[in-house]
Amino acid sequence: MVQIAKNALEDLKGTDIKVLDVAHLTTVTDWMIICTGTSTRHVKSLADNVADAARESGNRPLGTEGADGSEWVLVDLGSVVVHVMQAQARIHYQLEKLWDIAPPEPPADEKPKKKAAAKPKAEPKPKAAKKPAAKKPAAKKAPAGKTAAKKPAAKKAPARKK
Repeated sequence: MVQIAKNALEDLKGTDIKVLDVAHLTTVTDWMIICTGTSTRHVKSLADNVADAARESGNRPLGTEGADGSEWVLVDLGSVVVHVMQAQARIHYQLEKLWDIAPPEPPADEKPKKKAAAKPKAEPKPKAAKKPAAKKPAAKKAPAGKTAAKKPAAKKAPARKK
């Protein structure tokens, strides 16, 4: 289902597509896909294309929110929730920061990418000694403001004799 939704977004030129594995963070869904659209019409078209692709694969979407021309449309496919947003909304809500606590794992139907061989690290260059900072001139003291009136000291009662 993740790959079907991702392909549907790519077919209509959705940008900055990010797939997040959130199964360990919530029981609501296993995967979240976040995508950027260029306009409200593009966002709606992307969301509709995801819902249509899900129906064609035999998975009926559980619901769609925000499809009435807003800058953020959510398509609930059960194990996958797709967020299609305009760039400003995506920057404002920052869903990646909210959900992307651990690095995402690729879905089972997607092949993992091979990592490039690690490059040997160069030795760090010696740092130059810091020069002491120039002394700043002393600031003038602010004139003393008025102070609150002092209360007179309380009188003590004389000590009693035994």
